[in-house]
Amino acid sequence: MAGVRVFAGTGGQRFAHAMCADLDVPLSPIRIQRFANDCLQVQLLENCRERDVYLVQSVVRPAQESLMELLLMVDAAKGASAARVTAVMPHFAYARSDKKDAPRISLGGRLVADLLETAGVDRILTMTLHAPQVHAFFRVPTDQLNALRELAAYFLPSDLSKATVVSPDLGNAKSASAFAKMLGVPVAAAAKERFDGDRVEITSLIGDVTGRDIIVLDDEIANGSTVLAVLDLLREHGARSVRIACTHGIFANDAVHRIAADPDVVEIVTTDTVPTAGLLSHDKLTVISVAPAFAEAVRRIHSGESVSALFDPAFDPASDPSRV
Repeated sequence: MAGVRVFAGTGGQRFAHAMCADLDVPLSPIRIQRFANDCLQVQLLENCRERDVYLVQSVVRPAQESLMELLLMVDAAKGASAARVTAVMPHFAYARSDKKDAPRISLGGRLVADLLETAGVDRILTMTLHAPQVHAFFRVPTDQLNALRELAAYFLPSDLSKATVVSPDLGNAKSASAFAKMLGVPVAAAAKERFDGDRVEITSLIGDVTGRDIIVLDDEIANGSTVLAVLDLLREHGARSVRIACTHGIFANDAVHRIAADPDVVEIVTTDTVPTAGLLSHDKLTVISVAPAFAEAVRRIHSGESVSALFDPAFDPASDPSRV
């Protein structure tokens, strides 16, 4: 890993420190300045010439600022003659802007992908984009990890004899089915309709949840409106208890406390792709790290190994012979 340089923006510092600890490489210093006219400037404070450079930044609140930081980091690395520049984005906020569902509406996900390519990024490493089509927005090689293995490892020691995995919408059903298979439990799915703003209506539930211990799996919890609507439906159908699992825990507008206040919710589990999740405090909230998965992906990208093994639920990086 001698040829690797890892830098992090404001939204990626905590994650990058954990990733670098697993990689056993130092986190290189960076200077981010704000001028009197509110413009940002980025300076990478370590030699990047002919190095394999990884720029860690979750595109999170304030999303526009964190995105601009990342674009400037890419530009600085390209200007410093980096051999390859990989944007490591544990969370990509603009993934939700993925379809033309209203007249004259912007497609932010595609635009940001174009901006990163224009800035000079050579590769993208991210986790659980909101929808499959977002992956196709990127015209540079893109590795999209998922947190299903880490989440499954967390739940497997529990008593799952009466457990059922529930997807809050049909679009997430494929991931929920894969997660349920890892746990060896049945799966159910809800049909969701979203209206203007954050108003959500769950119209039906496919599968039996009566008397079951439910694990609701979602890719992202932002305002929590979907989860709260699912909780009402599960209660109507006689679910026994509910645990919530998601990859990206944004938890805006005090969503953790509003969800945890439901008496049927036993636990909320998320990952550290969103830096603020680790700063929240609640007895029902557990944050698990996916930094080791990103570190393993970086090892494999740097050494030219396949990243696809990381999607195998039985894969153990500690015993893998191709580990650098």
